[in-house]
Amino acid sequence: MPAQRDPSKPFSRAHRGQGRAGALVDLPSSGCTLPVPEMPPGRDWTDADRARWEELWQSPQATMWDDTARGTVALLLVYEAAVLNGSASAWQAQEARYAGEALGLTPRAMVQLGWRIVDDDGEEQ
Repeated sequence: MPAQRDPSKPFSRAHRGQGRAGALVDLPSSGCTLPVPEMPPGRDWTDADRARWEELWQSPQATMWDDTARGTVALLLVYEAAVLNGSASAWQAQEARYAGEALGLTPRAMVQLGWRIVDDDGEEQ
């Protein structure tokens, strides 16, 4: 019989997937008010790409990103555009999903990251 898990140890597997409630990070529903970074060079960005870029960088989740997220956000834009115009391959659609999850843009990703969106009064949205 395998050894019993010791729940008193903080990194015990007994704690995996549990205890997030105490470690939640509140994100402001008003979004991120920091300046929107420049779009990376190397591509002719459309007006729709630029609008989506600003939308993403002003989202509540963007309060948790730093400039290293620029590449992931840019790739998400490219993959989303391909998915929406019908030219995406299966791997591009999958990569769009992964990028969205890495950025905390899905409800599932927010739970896994321990994030929640709250209004100015601290009430969960």
